[in-house]
Amino acid sequence: MDNFEPSSVERLVHISTAIEQILKFCDGKTEADFLSDDMLSSSVLYQFIIIGEAIQFVDHEILKKHPYPWHLPRSFRNYIAHEYFGMNLKQVFKTVTDLLPDFKVLVDRMIEQER
Repeated sequence: MDNFEPSSVERLVHISTAIEQILKFCDGKTEADFLSDDMLSSSVLYQFIIIGEAIQFVDHEILKKHPYPWHLPRSFRNYIAHEYFGMNLKQVFKTVTDLLPDFKVLVDRMIEQER
């Protein structure tokens, strides 16, 4: 079995895809829907773990070109993985609706610039 390591651009694509998944999962959903649907919230949290994990492996020189608090998605990944019992799902839903669409625009712009 080959030891394939995805490139930074491929990691950015993974991030973009995970964001697309979250936005698709939550499309048309209210906060109440999100809070009452364990499968939905679990699926969203898993995609956030992918985002945080992938960011750790994007070349730091690429990240430095794009002003963004990159430590936040990495920290969020760790929080989900290690403090799962204290998740504030209202805040997760707010992050999805308020921050994720703009983050996707940034990540997609980075993909285009780095290809």
